[in-house]
This record gives sequence, structure tokens and C-alpha cells, in this order.
Amino acid sequence: MNVLSHGLSWVDVRFQGRPQVIAAVLVHDRGDVAIIDPGPTTCLPALELGLQAHGIRWSDVGHILLTHIHLDHAGAAGTIVRDHPHIKVLVHERGARHMADPSRLLQSATRVYGDRMEYLWGEFAAVPPDKLVPLKGGERVQAGGRHLDVAYTPGHASHHVSFFDESSGVAFVGDTAGVCINDGYVLPPTPPPDIELELWSASVDRILAWSPATIMLTHFGPVTRVRPHFASLLENLKTTAGIALSLLNEKGTDDERGAAFAERLRHLLRSHMAESQVATYVVAAAYEHLFSGLARYWRKKGTAS
Repeated sequence: MNVLSHGLSWVDVRFQGRPQVIAAVLVHDRGDVAIIDPGPTTCLPALELGLQAHGIRWSDVGHILLTHIHLDHAGAAGTIVRDHPHIKVLVHERGARHMADPSRLLQSATRVYGDRMEYLWGEFAAVPPDKLVPLKGGERVQAGGRHLDVAYTPGHASHHVSFFDESSGVAFVGDTAGVCINDGYVLPPTPPPDIELELWSASVDRILAWSPATIMLTHFGPVTRVRPHFASLLENLKTTAGIALSLLNEKGTDDERGAAFAERLRHLLRSHMAESQVATYVVAAAYEHLFSGLARYWRKKGTAS
């Protein structure tokens, strides 16, 4: 089993059949279970097998905690609650309305993924409003038999929160700490529409203020060298943002710029990792989409056309 600490573990939900892409966290103590970021509905069978391996039944699960509502993190929440209506979903207030009515979220995602929506993510069912617990950040919530601190951590998404278990020293940071597989390159995931570099840096400081011994990444797994990891993340965010800005100042369409950005990113990753690792990163964070988020950021700042 993938154990973080007593009563804390994670399940590899094997997105698209690949290991080490999406991890769902289990917080379980004294018969009370919470799931942090259950993943998309396409991965529900693997999540259920993980619960069974821990001797956990759905009737034991009281809460789903979402760091944010992107499909790879939150997609299964509505389906789970429909089948097990005793479960409550904790999510930032900006994301709660989209969990209750995901129509706009799905329209936006369909523009990106097109006819691959069903294959990649499966159903994204609404969560009834009375099953949602909106968060602002700054709360201490009880879930999984323990108390977890909540921090508002935008930058990757305007509705992103992180959770901290003081008793174990583990912080659950969603995408705020980026993508890092097998100690590889720390890749900042920068999809549209909410990328804000300054807010992201402030969110890192907010997490570091907890002094966590371990940060748990959805993509993928625990990291114990916390400060060096975040230093690499911010340096690499500066690098990828700079690549995007340079491309925006060149002639071409955004499709052409996105393809060029993806090629430069592949070259960058290959200089740090083996090709087998690079292939997993592509599944965790499609490179062309990362350009789109950074392009939107620079245009909002008025530094690119």
C-alpha cells in the first residue's frame, strides 16, 4: 500500500491505464474516511479497488475534499455522491457553483478536448447544492477522523485550495506544487483560464508557512524535499512563462505557437529525464494546453498581443 502516515495513504487510479499520473488520497481514522481529489469518473473502478484494498466501503466515506474542480481532480465527485448521497463535498466557494451546475465547465472543457471528453474523463455529474460545503480558506475542517487546515492557494486555478494535516505534517496541495513524476522535472501545469504567476508564488509561501514535512502531489505522489521542490517549481514557472512570452512576440497563430511551445518543452524535459518519464508527463499535462494558459496570462497583463 502507498502509505504517507498512519491513516493517510493514496491510490494510483491509473489514468488511461498508466501508472503514476493521478493519485487520490485516502484519509481514514476511527471508521471515518475522506477522499481528497478522487480523479475522473473513468478512473472510478481503480479507485474502488483501492478502497477495497484498504478495507474501506463507500458507507465509510463521509467526505470528498477537492483542491480544485478540474476534471482530472474532481470529475468523479458528482457520480460518487449520486450513488452514495450521504457523502459531502468540500470545495472552494468559486468552484462550488460549477460543481452544482457543471454546464459552463463542461462547455469550456469540450472546446479543449473535443470528442475525446468521454474517453478521457467520462461523466461529470452535478453535486446537489445541499451536499456541497463551500470553503474560503482559513478554515479548519473535520474529515477522515482528523482536523485539516484549509488555505486558499490560487495561481493554477482561481478556486484552488490546499489542505494540511498538522498531526502528520502532510500538506495536500493538488496542482500548486506542479507535476513531478519519479523525482523528475517539476513541471508547472498552466492550463487556461486562471493562471496568475504572482498569486501562485504567494500560494507557495502560504503552504510553506505550514512548515510541512511532506507535500502530496496529485501528479504524482509525496515529496519530502519541500523547499527545494517549490524553488524548482517557481524557477521552472518563470522559464515556461518566458518561453510562452517569446513565442507571443513572434509571428504566427496560437496553434502554431502552442505546437512550438510543446516542442521546446519536450526538449527541455528530455534534457532532464529519460524518454519513458517524458511520456508520462504528456499524459499528466498536455503541453499545448500549458501554452494557452500562459498566453492568456501575458495578454491580461498587456505584455503580448
